[in-house]
Amino acid sequence: MDTLNFHLEKPLQFNWTGKFIAPDENWIHMSRELSDFELILMTKGDLYIAENDTEFVVHEGEYVIICPPCHQHGFRPSQCTFYWTHFSYPGGRSDLRIHETVSSPLSAEETRILLPVHAKVPRMDRMIVLLKQLQDCNRNYRNVNQNNYTLTGILCELYSQLYLSGGRITMKGEKHQLYTDIVDYISWRVREPVKVREVAAYFGYNEKYITTFFKKSAGISLKSYMLERKMELAKSLLTDTNLPISQIGYDIGFSDNHNFSNAFKKVTGQSPSVYRNTYAERMLFHQ
Repeated sequence: MDTLNFHLEKPLQFNWTGKFIAPDENWIHMSRELSDFELILMTKGDLYIAENDTEFVVHEGEYVIICPPCHQHGFRPSQCTFYWTHFSYPGGRSDLRIHETVSSPLSAEETRILLPVHAKVPRMDRMIVLLKQLQDCNRNYRNVNQNNYTLTGILCELYSQLYLSGGRITMKGEKHQLYTDIVDYISWRVREPVKVREVAAYFGYNEKYITTFFKKSAGISLKSYMLERKMELAKSLLTDTNLPISQIGYDIGFSDNHNFSNAFKKVTGQSPSVYRNTYAERMLFHQ
């Protein structure tokens, strides 16, 4: 199996990304001339796709990188679901494709990564989280540098999974990673009115599983944790800004001031106005 030898003195160039769901069992991948790289990560079913005369059968839980320039086409019907990302590799080095299998990681001083053209993904859930973040970055910010570095980070994550962890992820390590990913996700969307079911859907689990898992890991329910994070932000806004209380509630995802005040008092034991005034008096006393 060929290996791709990406030198990363500069980030890869992001082009576009998305998720595809085959409309029916008779769908066949389109035939086209490919001018950039395409990373495909299979989340369901099997994909039958070819790069010129080289045919790949990409199973659920695997990835493939189709390399340009080539004629890309399906060679039989594929009922499947996958994430895809198109990118360019600056420089066009002649040593990109290595005709050998790599079994050990590079030294820490190397500025390149090695990726088999086609392999199993040890932590597909982690890759999906990163790909969704890339989609969100592209949709919400459209910052070229941010997209390029996020994409490059995704391929570095894949390299790390394949070589630095030896492709072996323990159940304990996997659960710890899921917990930290959930915490990071909540921090990332703390200003939005996110529901527990949305968190579960984002990570590909049902609501009951994610709720039980988080309670066991953190000792607090996921709903309570999300509320506490919002209230920590609200405290900072109450003490460090002159924003109206109604605006603060709106800024952290509450649709009306009444609900915000009730939630704040439930967590802190004080209303937002009392909390702000008490803090101001305390600061005045210490001046």
